[in-house]
Formats: sequence, structure tokens, C-alpha cells
Amino acid sequence: MPEELSRRLGTIDAIVVGLSAMIGAGVFAAFAPAAAAAGHWLLASLALAAVVAYCNATSSARLAALYPESGGTYVYGRRRLGPLWGYLAGWGFTIGKTASCAAMALTFGAYVAPGLARPLAVGAVAALTALNVYGVRRTAGVARVIVAFVLAVLVAVVVTGLLSDGTPASGLSAHPLLAGGPSALDAVHLVAGRPDPAGAVGGWAVLQAAGLLFFAFAGYARIATLGEEVRDPARTIPRAVGVALAITLVVYALVALAALRVLGPSLLARSPAPLAEVVTVAGAEWLAPVVRAGAAVAALGALLALLLGVSRTVLAMARERDLPGVLAAVDPARQAPRRAELVVGGAVIVLLLVADLREAIGFSSFGVLVYYGIANACALTLRPDEGAPPRPVPVLGLLLCALLAATLPLGSVLAGLAVFAAGLAIRLVRRRIGRPGNG
Repeated sequence: MPEELSRRLGTIDAIVVGLSAMIGAGVFAAFAPAAAAAGHWLLASLALAAVVAYCNATSSARLAALYPESGGTYVYGRRRLGPLWGYLAGWGFTIGKTASCAAMALTFGAYVAPGLARPLAVGAVAALTALNVYGVRRTAGVARVIVAFVLAVLVAVVVTGLLSDGTPASGLSAHPLLAGGPSALDAVHLVAGRPDPAGAVGGWAVLQAAGLLFFAFAGYARIATLGEEVRDPARTIPRAVGVALAITLVVYALVALAALRVLGPSLLARSPAPLAEVVTVAGAEWLAPVVRAGAAVAALGALLALLLGVSRTVLAMARERDLPGVLAAVDPARQAPRRAELVVGGAVIVLLLVADLREAIGFSSFGVLVYYGIANACALTLRPDEGAPPRPVPVLGLLLCALLAATLPLGSVLAGLAVFAAGLAIRLVRRRIGRPGNG
């Protein structure tokens, strides 16, 4: 019997973890490339992304309530579809999100001091890994502070934008506070691949933009991966996922309205730091550095939630010997999977030091869609007495995941396929040398 984590998180804690994962750096960056693709149809793309997120979140929440264990879709895939499908979900999530951790760390460093982005990123990963090692309650406490600050910044952006005269600016401002920092488009491209909206029109453009915006929603899985640490999971997880997703959708819709009102789709698409641009053009120039600070803190919050989610998936895979069993240990004093957390933190730091992340993590978006596609397929197997969602929900979620995957750049799809092929090869080798993945 594997060592279990203690249930220390209540509903508010779970909601905060979800919000810190969803309202991360993506909200400060995703709207620019999405506007470049969809133009005036940006809100339609946001609505479509929200539908995909709702379907995936509903399927994940119902499964998490039934299987309140660490590991998320890795566990559900094994239980409902078979060990191979669970392995594919866990492998894609672990590899893809480890790269996303590095991207979020770099985004944080770039917003704080562009010239020292990499050292600051390494320091952030080391600090947050140390925080996680001391237990999930401390992590949830820090997440509350981060979420409160980021939401306050976003409220300031929305109020400023909606109270402006509503006339889109005639050109991008040249304020020095907006110069020298990371491109918002670059931040999203690191996580979601590099789209090429040139020439995209009509429905395809809306789909491309929805694909980008979907990844700004995708943090609700972090609640499910923490299922073993949530009190009364059958009640808490569905409620926390629903509340976190609803809050995120409202915030994103208001931010999009404010950005479109002040900048218009054309200038929004060209802005290197869109929300800082909104407050500057709207006449609240003094808020621009606060917004940039909000982006840095949001990246930190996303990184914190990502490290939690990846380490819990590693823990689950180690329990089933899909990863080395030594990583399945749980510290009895702190009730934390310290070895898994330290290995994940170390892997992220190595990536930061040696990898060109622009080339290395194009597969992350592909892996996320595969992960949620498997979650929806698992939900389709649920019976009414197991809490099955209405059948159209997982069906629509599965179809939309496949559809959005088709809009990704070819390089991202090929990189994703290569990563999954490598995972299958590793699993086959482990089985042949007498260390099977228990499948």
C-alpha cells in the first residue's frame, strides 16, 4: 500500500490553487496573439475557449470526485481505459508541463529584470520548490496572496479601461515602461507554440485564437491532480473547479472588453505588453509598472501551481512503477512527496540552464490537448451511479480538443508526436528489461 498524502485542503484552498494556475501570466499575454488571429471575433474565440474549458473541467471534476488520488488523468486513464492510456496522459503532462514550468519561470525573470531573466528564473524555481517541500498548506497560503494581488491588478486594468472614453488609440504608446521587457506574444509562444495567423480568416481564425486562449484557462487540472490532499473530495473538487472556472471566465471577459475598448483589435494584436498598454493609453500611465509587477507575480503563481501538479503526477506514476519507485515516497512529517518535488524542481532548473525553450516546448500545447482528450474519453465510460456528466459534455470536449489540436502549428504537432513516441519507446524498453510499467 503506497504512502498517502493527508487531506489538508478545503474548498477555498482548492479554489485558490485553481485560480493561481489559471489566472497566470497567460491573461497578461494571451490576448495579443489571439487578437492577431481573430481580430474583432476575439470575444467569440474567448467563448469557444470557455466551452472547451467547461467540458474538460466538468469531465475532470467528475473523475476526480470518483478517484480522489494524486495524478489526475494519469489515474483516470489507467482505471477507465487501461494502463497504456494512463501512461500516455501522465507522460505528456509530465514532460510538457515541466517545460511549461521553465517557460513560466523565464517569463517571471524577464518581467522583473530582462537582463537577468535566466538567473532569476532558476532562483524562482529553487525557492518555490523549497516552499512546496514544506507542505501543501504553506503553498496554498502563498497562492492566496498571489491570487489576491493579481486579481487586484486586473480589476484596476478593467476599471481603467471601461471608464476610458472608449476611443481606440491611433498608435501604440512609446512609454519607456513598456520598452525593454518581454514580448507578450513571446510569453505565450513559449507555452502554446508559435502560431502563424497570417492569412487566417473566418472560422479558422476563431479556432486559432481559441486555441491560444484555452491555454490561459487550463489550470483547473491542478485541482484534480491534488485530489489526494483535498478534504471531502467528492463535494469539494467539483465545487472548486466550477467556482474557479467561473471566476476566471468573468475576469477574462472583462479584461478582453477593456482591452478592445481602449486599443481595438489591431493595436491589441501589435502590443508587446497589452494590459500595461491599456492603462497607459487610457490615461493611467502610473499603473503601467503595477501591471508589469502583476504579470511577474502571476507568472510566479502559475509556476507554483505547475510545480505542484507535475510533482503529484510524478508521485502517481512512481507508485505504479511507470517512473522509478523511489519517487513514490511521502515525507511523514510534512506530508509532501519531497523526492518527486525535488526531482521536478531539479529537472526544471536543468532545462533553464541548457535548453532553448523556444524550440523545446512547442509540444506542450499538443500534450495538454491529448491529456484533456483522454480525460473526456474516461468520462464517457462513467455510469450514472458513478457521477457521469451529461453525455454531450465529454463528447463535445473530446471533439473540441481534437479540433483545436488541428489548428496548432505543424512543428508543435510533430514535436508532440515525437515526445509521445519517445515515451512509448521508454515504456517498451522498461518492460523488456524486466521493469514493466505495471501495464
